[in-house]
Amino acid sequence: MDFRVGNGYDVHQLAEGLPLVLGGVKIPHTKGCVAHSDGDVLIHALCDALLGALALGDIGQHFPDTSDDYAGIDSRILLARVAVMVREKGWEIVNVDNTLLAQKPKIAPFVPAMRQALADTLGLPVGAVSVKATTTEHLGFVGREEGVAAYATCLLRRE
Repeated sequence: MDFRVGNGYDVHQLAEGLPLVLGGVKIPHTKGCVAHSDGDVLIHALCDALLGALALGDIGQHFPDTSDDYAGIDSRILLARVAVMVREKGWEIVNVDNTLLAQKPKIAPFVPAMRQALADTLGLPVGAVSVKATTTEHLGFVGREEGVAAYATCLLRRE
C-alpha cells in the first residue's frame, strides 16, 4: 500500500464590500477576498495540498487566474476537479486537515458547515475532514485584517 502526504498554503488580501467565502461557505462580513475566482483561500490551499501530494503542480497551473474561464468561479468546482484528477491517477483521499488564519470574523460558528461542504465536494465522510481556525493575535497582515491565509494537509492512499 502506498501513501502520499501533501500540504498547501494560500493567502488572499481582504477588501471592503466583497463577499467572503471560506471552506465553501459564505460568511457574513464587511470584507471579502480579492481574487480572480471567489477567493476561497481554504479551498485553494486544499487544492494545492492534493495536487502537491501527487506532484501535479499547483492550482495556478491547472486553473490560471489569467483565464476568463475561472473568473468568479466557485472554488468548490475547482476542488471537485482536483479530486477527479487524484482519483484518475488511482489514488484515494483518506483525510484532509485545514487551518484557517483570520483575525475577524469569528470562524467557529461556520466550521460544521465548512466541514460538510468540503466533505460533500470531495465525496468523503465528514469525519475525514478537519477545519480549524485561529487568529494571529493581531500580528502581521492577518492580525491587521489585511488578509486571510490557510494551510491544508492531505493523506492519499493507493492499494
